[in-house]
Amino acid sequence: MTARVTLAALAVTLLAGAVLAAELDFEAIGALPYRPPKPAPAFALPDLQGKTVRLAELRGKVVLVFFWATW
Repeated sequence: MTARVTLAALAVTLLAGAVLAAELDFEAIGALPYRPPKPAPAFALPDLQGKTVRLAELRGKVVLVFFWATW
C-alpha cells in the first residue's frame, strides 16, 4: 500500500509540475493578456472660456475628454 501512495504522490507531483510549466496560450482561448495602461500623450485644448488647458496641469485629477463632431 505504501508503494501505491508513493506512486500516486509522484504522479500528482509530475502532473502538477507539467501544468505549471506549460505556457498559457491566450490566443487559443480568445483572451488577451493584461498590459499596463500607457500614459496619455501631452496635449492642450481650449476650455469653454477660450483659455488653453494642458493635460499636464491636471495631473492627479480625473479627466474626461469628450470629442463630439457632426459631419
